Parts: sequence; structure tokens; C-alpha cells
Amino acid sequence: MKEFRTAVAAAVGLHARPAALFAASAKSSGCKVSLAKVSESGELSAAVDGASVLRVMTLGVKFGDQIVVQVDGPEEDSVAAALKVIVESVDH
Repeated sequence: MKEFRTAVAAAVGLHARPAALFAASAKSSGCKVSLAKVSESGELSAAVDGASVLRVMTLGVKFGDQIVVQVDGPEEDSVAAALKVIVESVDH
């Protein structure tokens, strides 16, 4: 399993287009992808299925929020790297 923690760079957070890009990439990867939002106190929300646009959007992740992403499966290193690029990209 590969895990990373990062801040969301898109001005709209993980809403609409960024969430759709993240979920589509997770779904097509063949890996199990989950993500959770890190609260200001450092606690993690319940993890959601990263392949579901609606579940990703329900986290309410805004610009600058920290998330933790877990990727499990074949090619998990490259899948995690691709998802990190989506999350850290400001252009959506």
C-alpha cells in the first residue's frame, strides 16, 4: 500500500472538475484508492472511495486543506504519483 499526505492546490478544492479528474483516474487505475481529510486538529475524517466523484465531494475539501490518500494494488507507486499531481495542480 502506498500512502501520501498533501495539500489541495486547486482554488475550488476537490469540488466538481478536480474531484471528477481524481475519481476518473482512481477508477481507471485498477487500484483501490481512498482518501480522508485532515482536520485542523490533525484528525482524519472517515476515508471515502476515491473512485466516486460524489464521495470525494462529500469530504468538503477546500483550497489548502490537507488530505491523506491511500493506494493499494498493481502499479500503486505510479498511480499515487498521478493522483498527487491532480491534487497539487492549480489548473482545473
